[in-house]
Amino acid sequence: MDSLDFTVVLRFRDALLQGLSTTLELTLICVVLGCSIGFAVGLARTSTNLVLRNLSSVYVEFFRGTPVLIQLFWIFFCLPLLLGIELSNFASGVIALTLYMGAITSETFRASLKSIGREQYDACVALGLPRWTQITSVVLPQALLRAIPTLLSNCVSLFKESALVSAVGMADLMFIGSNISNNTARPVEVLTVVALIYFVIAFPLTRAVTVIERRILQKLAV
Repeated sequence: MDSLDFTVVLRFRDALLQGLSTTLELTLICVVLGCSIGFAVGLARTSTNLVLRNLSSVYVEFFRGTPVLIQLFWIFFCLPLLLGIELSNFASGVIALTLYMGAITSETFRASLKSIGREQYDACVALGLPRWTQITSVVLPQALLRAIPTLLSNCVSLFKESALVSAVGMADLMFIGSNISNNTARPVEVLTVVALIYFVIAFPLTRAVTVIERRILQKLAV
């Protein structure tokens, strides 16, 4: 076995940084869209409307109960055939990860919505606030505050799950790392560095979740 030579990775640092940039861009887009969908679905799951509640539950259980890779493959290979359209690998990745993020964050929002006291809703009714104002000015701020730690954990999970888009040829960090390892015949060095890049970004965020959660609990206890 040849001795390890991590200097080979330095020759491809620009390509790896470009892949990381694509990964972060994809993650950010899916986080914003997914959290928006998740909040809407969370509201639907706490609705008194039985049809709305059941439809939202089916969506959540389906995307939480099936592998993300299969969802990605179905959207990339099957959806264009059914709709007669063309989807790029980036668009497919955004759709798949956004729908997945929406499903997992909806449960986070549902739990945070249930933790808001009934008196908050009664006060909104007593003040005659429109439904939209109730949601945006009263419910959403409190729900977000309670949901922040879990949402951050979801974001970290999505960042790691984003490596799956390499399976449909998207030039993210994992895809570029795999190509470099194949072309250089240095899989140990290259894939180790790729794993370290994911770790360097994800680990501080996981530690931050603990700190933020502790501070939020202290704030809510006051």
